Amino acid sequence: MLETPRLQLTPLSLSDAAAIQKIFPKWEIVEFLLGGVPWPYPEDGAVAYIRDVSLPAVERGEEWAWSIRLRSHPEIFLGAISLFAKQDENRGYWLDPDHQRKGLMGEACEATNRFWFETLQRPILRELKAAANVGSRKLSDRQGMQLVWEGHRNFVSGCLPAQIWELTADRWDRCVRGEP
Repeated sequence: MLETPRLQLTPLSLSDAAAIQKIFPKWEIVEFLLGGVPWPYPEDGAVAYIRDVSLPAVERGEEWAWSIRLRSHPEIFLGAISLFAKQDENRGYWLDPDHQRKGLMGEACEATNRFWFETLQRPILRELKAAANVGSRKLSDRQGMQLVWEGHRNFVSGCLPAQIWELTADRWDRCVRGEP
């Protein structure tokens, strides 16, 4: 489990499937996710994803996945954040639209940055995102990430301009210490 001043990031489990199934199938959540997400989202989509994709990857040491919850109300599921041991795609996240624009995903990213660089000792964290996902780009910029690649990728909404944003361990360490 990871914690921030307002959040509790709890390892993702099958018990989260009902909450995910209720919140996740919204266009504003899935529009800019990578094209492997089925759309329209099937009725068993959350169970299938957790059971057949996420948990097996966690067991293999290829993924680290958490539910996002308020520390003050840990029974309420807000979204999810995952880290991946992939080439150019190390983090993905989503948040219930009712809880966006409150700085919560920034806190979740800070916690997973710490885990990535301190616990896993990884040298570089990269995020692949749709260039049109303005909120995600702004979050990457606030986290000290830098744009390192532009091209096209398939997202749920189709083939779109894409970007890879990168944060090195050294840059992260300087940002944590408040250095430029």
